[in-house]
Amino acid sequence: MDLEFESYGSGTYIETASGNKVSRQSVLCGSQNIILNGKSVVQSNCIIRGDLASVRIGRHCVIRKDSVIRPPFKKFARGAAFFPCMIGDHVYIGEGSVVNAAQIGSYVHIGKNCVIGKRCSLKDCCQIADNSVLPPDTVVPSFFVFGGTPAKPIGELPESTQYLMTDATKQFYKRFQAN
Repeated sequence: MDLEFESYGSGTYIETASGNKVSRQSVLCGSQNIILNGKSVVQSNCIIRGDLASVRIGRHCVIRKDSVIRPPFKKFARGAAFFPCMIGDHVYIGEGSVVNAAQIGSYVHIGKNCVIGKRCSLKDCCQIADNSVLPPDTVVPSFFVFGGTPAKPIGELPESTQYLMTDATKQFYKRFQAN
């Protein structure tokens, strides 16, 4: 997993006590319901909708520019209900992606410009290819690559995916520094 590395201008990111780096140009709605567990990067123009339901993001996650994370919902006869969004550790979400999943496991790579449909479940160690659209309620099994519109299985990942994603996200965080 090769990820691009970059630096940022000093003063453009807020660094929390737990090591999270959050862009001042990102929008965190309902910040009391958003939990970043540490050493995660939220880049500019990202939107995280904690005002709808709780959003939990694990350690060493990378959320690239222009991404949107919002909790999934289900319509009922009397309205709609929002459900919590859980994102595991060492997850990479590419630029311009829209995530509406109920659960994303650890060691997951979501490519650029992807749409993850409502209530999807991405298991540990899986990948969504660039420009893919995952239909609502899809379950992506471990060690599979999904791609296309609508996304279908297009390949498999090696058993070392956990270590590759751990290394990639830690390196991204380490090299993402003020210039």
